[in-house]
Amino acid sequence: MVDMSNVKLRIENIVASVDLFTQLNLEKVIEICPNSKYNPEEFPGIICRFEEPKVALLIFSSGKLVVTGAKSVEDIERAVNKLIQMLKRIGAKFQRAPQIDIQNMVFSGDIGMEFNLDAVALSLPNCEYEPEQFPGVIYRVKEPRAVILLFSSGKIVCSGAKSEHDAWEAVRKLLRELEKYGLIEEDEEEEW
Repeated sequence: MVDMSNVKLRIENIVASVDLFTQLNLEKVIEICPNSKYNPEEFPGIICRFEEPKVALLIFSSGKLVVTGAKSVEDIERAVNKLIQMLKRIGAKFQRAPQIDIQNMVFSGDIGMEFNLDAVALSLPNCEYEPEQFPGVIYRVKEPRAVILLFSSGKIVCSGAKSEHDAWEAVRKLLRELEKYGLIEEDEEEEW
């Protein structure tokens, strides 16, 4: 059984796609969005930044959004609701409640032990290690789909997960593989 008690994970970024189920006149929207930029020759949407919650939104005339920079799903929901309230002030009508789909979550973390990355790369399937190009092992988890960057210090970055549960499950699978190939001890006992 893999010991997860020393593992720490922290959300660094969440990216979500959102459908507001309405068409938007971006010329009107830009007038009500502070901290925004709209140059249709460069990019077909408005780039809007909220300070609270601290997120960036890409707003398209189709009523679709991309929200990034959030540290929680609640931040995304708050940002979408804040935008909806702003849009209602310029007469936007919505066919139904917004649909929010988490596309990617990025976590940083620490497994709580150090690793010989050469040994890890030689033993683990589904991984890449090119130390001349990048100082970590790139480990791909198929289900739940995620990519974990493992550094010799035991620090990790997990991306591609669609939920916090998926990120923890991906890390659990990595630890099981490390244990299976003898790269971590099952029950580490201190020697005197």
